[in-house]
Amino acid sequence: MRDIDHHIVGGPGGSSSRFGEVFDPNSGQVQARVAFGDKAALDRAVAAAEKAQPGWAATNPQRRARVMFKFKELVEANLEELAHLLASEHGKVVADARGDVQRGLDVIEFSAGIPHALKGEYTYGAGPGIDVYSMRQPLGVVAGITPFNFPAMIPMWMFGVAIAVGNAFILKPSERDPSVPVRLAELMVEAGAPEGILQVVHGDKEMVDAILDHPAISAVSFVGSSDIAHYVYRRGVENGKRVQAMGGAKNHGIVMPDADMDQVVKDLAGAAFGSAGERCMALPVVVPVGEKTANELREALLPAIAALRVGVSTDPDAHYGPVVNAAHRQRVENWIQTGVDEGAELVVDGRNFTLQGHEGGFFVGPSLFDHVKPTMQSYKEEIFGPVLQIVRAPDFETALKLPSDHQYGNGVAIFTRNGHAAREFAARVNVGMVGINVPIPVPVAYHSFGGWKRSAFGDINQHGMEGVRFWTKTKTITQRWPDGSVTGENAFVIPTMG
Repeated sequence: MRDIDHHIVGGPGGSSSRFGEVFDPNSGQVQARVAFGDKAALDRAVAAAEKAQPGWAATNPQRRARVMFKFKELVEANLEELAHLLASEHGKVVADARGDVQRGLDVIEFSAGIPHALKGEYTYGAGPGIDVYSMRQPLGVVAGITPFNFPAMIPMWMFGVAIAVGNAFILKPSERDPSVPVRLAELMVEAGAPEGILQVVHGDKEMVDAILDHPAISAVSFVGSSDIAHYVYRRGVENGKRVQAMGGAKNHGIVMPDADMDQVVKDLAGAAFGSAGERCMALPVVVPVGEKTANELREALLPAIAALRVGVSTDPDAHYGPVVNAAHRQRVENWIQTGVDEGAELVVDGRNFTLQGHEGGFFVGPSLFDHVKPTMQSYKEEIFGPVLQIVRAPDFETALKLPSDHQYGNGVAIFTRNGHAAREFAARVNVGMVGINVPIPVPVAYHSFGGWKRSAFGDINQHGMEGVRFWTKTKTITQRWPDGSVTGENAFVIPTMG
């Protein structure tokens, strides 16, 4: 069994009395253990970060951009290694793992253009002989706390922009699949970033609290469940930090009567069941408008679900693999039972799924519910598994109200050929990211990612220019160069630009 340690300047994080188990979800066997750090380990990382950051910040943006270019090249050169390593700890199929890495690299590409993004504003002659300009400066030492479901993408969403603008970054990845983040940190050093600019620490709540309480860490980005996101946001802000905390989701797909049903079914199969539903931008709720649409959709979904292939991560023909661990499999199956107990119709039951030769793996078959009601707890909460719920709506207004009134507001999609309906829906729905005939509306890297309501705490989104704003502080300078004739007669009057 291999040990996974921190990536801290000076080598391993030292002796640890606590470890976490890293499973192979395909077999159910423990394949590694990860050392859980404490405040002392974090202090070491912060000290190294504080030592490295001023010099990195003083490096001109173009040279920092070159490091990001080189990092991108190295990740691409090691893509297969990273994808297989990711799949072996998370459980998603290798093709999906490649996508995980690639979507992270999209933000690295954006970060390589940081010289343009850091340009400030300038006003010549704002007053008599007075010019005003602004500059964006890094915060210093910052941190990211990332979830298990995207162990490559979400860390790169965070540290790509944070490092490019001149910060030193400390990453606390999920203890369930920690190997890829460590490998990314190694590649960042190989790309030319100074040691201490990207470090990885491991742990559980003890490490999270140490990050949130550390006085030298200026900002924290988090992705996880909503309850923990709220906790992270509150504790971080109380300690004077800038915090963005992304939480859970219950994304809806509205199917209008005029939608292309064949395309809808294909989109739903991927969006609801891909990556075993372990995505905050999955589409676990479908809302057909009208009984005729609902009945047609249900009949079309049944053969599509029956055709889904659940397999091991390395199976090139598998649509999705196991969930991350036994506890999460049990959680998903408990939610299925809750739906049954609440009176929803379980049309396809994915519980007790086994794969021949991999009976110990953490597999969950696809499940489909119909006649789900908005009052049901299984509808209100995030299941985070391969479960699709049909909530029937009699008309457009009812369908619009469902995602708008839900406690989560991460993403939503509408499927229609009607431009007016799509335009109305996009403008009126109370959700942060909207897809029009796009089932998983994750924005491209040069836009920003962020939900509303209990899906996000904090007022600045991830990546794109929102990411640049989050990881920097703005300084505004008002300057005057006297010509020697200034009398100073108005020295005691507040200056104006009139």
